[in-house]
Amino acid sequence: MLINSIPTLEAQASSEIENIVTTADRLFLYASNTDANTDPATKEALNYRKALYVGSDLLKRRPISTAMASTVCSIVKGVDMDVRKTPGTKLINQKTGAVIYTPPEGEGRLRDMLANWEVYLHNTPEVDPLIRMAVAHYQFEAIHPFTDGNGRTGRVLNLLFLIEQKLLDTPVLYLSRYIIEHRADYYQLLSDVTTDHKWEDWICYMLAAVTNTARWTTTKIDAIRDTLNKTAERIRREAPRIYSRELAESIFVQPYSRIGDLVEAGIGQRQSVSQYLKVLCEIGVLEERKRGREKLFINPALLKILTDRA
Repeated sequence: MLINSIPTLEAQASSEIENIVTTADRLFLYASNTDANTDPATKEALNYRKALYVGSDLLKRRPISTAMASTVCSIVKGVDMDVRKTPGTKLINQKTGAVIYTPPEGEGRLRDMLANWEVYLHNTPEVDPLIRMAVAHYQFEAIHPFTDGNGRTGRVLNLLFLIEQKLLDTPVLYLSRYIIEHRADYYQLLSDVTTDHKWEDWICYMLAAVTNTARWTTTKIDAIRDTLNKTAERIRREAPRIYSRELAESIFVQPYSRIGDLVEAGIGQRQSVSQYLKVLCEIGVLEERKRGREKLFINPALLKILTDRA
């Protein structure tokens, strides 16, 4: 459930930081059907989630590198992305139109700076990995190697680095939740490093983000486990003929279930699964929603837990 859900929430928040706004509800709705006719913002956010998964898989074969960053950015943007070759990139204040930062230019210079970024990530074991993550995130954003998608790519790389350093097994740290709630500080502190070398404030911000997010995730895990147990007991009590622990767990894999999801999970044949879901709707555990000719079954308790940022 965490592997399905937390990267989806991370994708939604990280995209929102870049003013690509969709809802977690829509992301969960389309998460297992990315070919569906949905809006561009939702597709971009789902690309972010895909980049997390692909990056995690790439880490099994090689460490984080410039090539991996290009792959991640290409998935995030949905087009091939490589290190900038043409000049003229500037970061603009969307409200005033003023130039707030001019990144370095020249492909050779950018690649040299990215090589230095790689060295810092991998060849400074005396520095705590969380501090390396914070410093390297600033480095990457200051280099701004691509024409677009740098913020989201950098935030994907944060999680991939924590996996590489064995602080995470999978990308289930909802780090962008903290950043979206403190977005003004995020950009100001990045800028303060550039202008005034205020490294300590920036590093403390990122450490607070990790601490806050880790505690939030742990609280969510406890809430989901408790809700799952109560739901399983409710099914056993109110619908004993269809009860199994496996059935209860299957509707907590993600907030939206399809008949095919439960068949694939081995809960039963299509006709039986259809009956199980109907009963779960009758007793109020699930809610049925039609999207075109497809039936979706919502777990409202799980959806509420996941979409509540508190």
